[in-house]
Amino acid sequence: MNGAQSQSPPLTDPASRPNRSKFNFWRWFWLGTIPVSLVWVWYDFYVPPNHVSWAKDYASGREQAAQSGKPIILFFTGKWCVPCRIMKRSVWADKQVAATVTKGFTPVMIDLDDPNAAETVSRYRVVATPTTIIIDPKGNVLERVEVGMGKMDFLKLLGKFNPSGAALAP
Repeated sequence: MNGAQSQSPPLTDPASRPNRSKFNFWRWFWLGTIPVSLVWVWYDFYVPPNHVSWAKDYASGREQAAQSGKPIILFFTGKWCVPCRIMKRSVWADKQVAATVTKGFTPVMIDLDDPNAAETVSRYRVVATPTTIIIDPKGNVLERVEVGMGKMDFLKLLGKFNPSGAALAP
């Protein structure tokens, strides 16, 4: 019976062990690249909620501004616009910005892909996003910025139109 049993190679035979000392570049490349890419995509498209009381559309924003006498902030954006998402995350989600905007302005967010907003987009000749336009209640342009801004630049822009005349603290 002992002769009928097949003998397995000894566990210490170098030919039977996989070569673990060889570095597998592509395996480690993809194991590192995939998680970094997923984090980057999440960061680009994540937008936290904000506490700004947005008007439903341009017409309702104009009505609210006419009643309150506040200037209107038109923020032109798109769901596909990564710089807009970054601005929504770093500016619009900030509590100080939200308080300043709510106190002194009527904010309207306009999606360029919304067919109902085509007239407003055409009227203000918006071709790039993010575009921020501050208008008076009659619709006259007071200030126009066609790039994304950081919190401090945005607060400085709002400070030009602060109804109380006091400087905005950063």
